[in-house]
Amino acid sequence: MSGAADAELFEARPLPVPPSLLGESPFWHPGEEALYWCDIPGGRLNRYEPASAHHRAWDFDCEPCSVAPLLGGGLLLAMRDGLWRFDPSSGRRRLLTASPYDQAKERFNDGKADPQGRFWVGTIYEPREPALAALYRWCDGQLERMAGDVTVSNGLAWSPSGRTLYWSDTKAHLIQALDMDPSDGSLSNRRVFAQFPLKSTDQRLEDYGGRPDGAAVDSEGCYWSAMFEGQRLLRLAPDGQVLREVKLPVRCPTMACFGDADLKTLYVTTAREKRPADELATQPWAGAVLRLRVDVPGLPVNFAVV
Repeated sequence: MSGAADAELFEARPLPVPPSLLGESPFWHPGEEALYWCDIPGGRLNRYEPASAHHRAWDFDCEPCSVAPLLGGGLLLAMRDGLWRFDPSSGRRRLLTASPYDQAKERFNDGKADPQGRFWVGTIYEPREPALAALYRWCDGQLERMAGDVTVSNGLAWSPSGRTLYWSDTKAHLIQALDMDPSDGSLSNRRVFAQFPLKSTDQRLEDYGGRPDGAAVDSEGCYWSAMFEGQRLLRLAPDGQVLREVKLPVRCPTMACFGDADLKTLYVTTAREKRPADELATQPWAGAVLRLRVDVPGLPVNFAVV
């Protein structure tokens, strides 16, 4: 939507595609000029070409939790049962490595490649207590546990220099920053980047700011966080200060990515699974992929190497 008027900045509209139960992991493929995203509980991988308005989907028996483009073609799919190499043209997939956890209690969640092509993917510990989820790195054919002590791993993104890794724990309402050595992917100096108030038991959703889900970083190094149940996106400066709030027409945004040729369109996945009937009645775009123009371009997607 690169021809949209600047007067329409930050005005969200849905893509003309079927809604997801829980849309996640959107990325813009520059070579294909197409958007990919997952519907995790729906077991579906989606692809949409804005130029032709063509939508295609692939259905799986196992949940596709996150997706990244592969250098040389194809996709890397993080599914509950492992990491897979997937060929969209043939529909064939090949197992790269089995998942390292008890699949009855845990699954992969947010996953992305870093600028060097290493694929990072966190997990979600579905019983929620204790904090047994972790962050893994797939590199040179090996899956290595890099960090832990979280419940719902989310919010993966890198600074423009590639030297800061952002990582959130949605349940804890916490975004963390870690120093990353680009040469070997080692992590250090884990610290709080942003902490948000927890939701109290009797708090109305209208008075709740949400909790940090998926994220993206723009060319100025600012971090865009989708605030689940907060009905908004936040743009945070590299020091964690909130610079902008963008209100959305749905309660549960899950993740944003930058797309279109100029990388000045935000595509935002959302959720409708397990939402109250009265909320869905007033928010028909729940589960849609929203599209809105922004004034600062984002960073392009990183391609994974296997």
